[in-house]
Amino acid sequence: MTSPAELFADLHQPGTPLLLPNAWDVASAATVVRAGARAVATTSAGVAWSLGVPDGADLGAERAAAAIERIAAAVAVPVSADIEAGYGPAPEDVAATMTAVVQAGAVGVNLEDRTGQPEAPLFDPAEQAARIAAARAAADTLGVRAWINARTDLWLAGVGDPDKRLDLALERAEAYAAAGADSLFVPGLVDPAALAELAAGPLPIAVMVWAGAPTVAELAAAGVCRISLGSAIAQAAYAVAARAATELLTAGTYNSTAESLPYGDLNAALSG
Repeated sequence: MTSPAELFADLHQPGTPLLLPNAWDVASAATVVRAGARAVATTSAGVAWSLGVPDGADLGAERAAAAIERIAAAVAVPVSADIEAGYGPAPEDVAATMTAVVQAGAVGVNLEDRTGQPEAPLFDPAEQAARIAAARAAADTLGVRAWINARTDLWLAGVGDPDKRLDLALERAEAYAAAGADSLFVPGLVDPAALAELAAGPLPIAVMVWAGAPTVAELAAAGVCRISLGSAIAQAAYAVAARAATELLTAGTYNSTAESLPYGDLNAALSG
């Protein structure tokens, strides 16, 4: 019998990527599964916003794990946790976070190499490799071969010479692969030619997309193994709330809610 972790790993196929519409609570997770998603990944930004916390303001392992526990209990597909940078700089911090989310039901994680320090925005490759190795060891101790999606913020943080950034990413991919990572996540990069170059390296490549990014077919042709929407769905949902509220309070009309999910469909998504 295939375990959820094995199923999740098998869904990562270069050229036939796993498509992940990210969720932030039980209702959003149930909704994307009802739409056909084969797995659920959280967005740390969406989880934080739903709890009244700014993104990047240390949501913390406890709250991240609590969100995973609620989602994993509600859906019958594999669940992956966005654990940001592991909620602490040391490998032991990452291990503790990994333990918490795997015990909560996660079979995969996103783990960033961003430090949160403007003067040195990314951990150096060796430091991040040690943090990845700690995450791998923590999951292995629990008997779960969790998929580690090792995120590098080279593009989001604008680190290094843009002309040499691919080389920097490949250097990190080698270090991260040796430490136990399963894929390299490169948010901010959607150029198919550059992605194809990275996909020929030591790790499969995961990307984050947004309106106007290349299509799934184009990214699949570049060899990526995973495509996610990050916080985009949560942002769009809150944008509807803002538009509907503004319309009600100003024009006195309600047209912004016309394309809402039917009440019965949402109820059904949460009825098991």
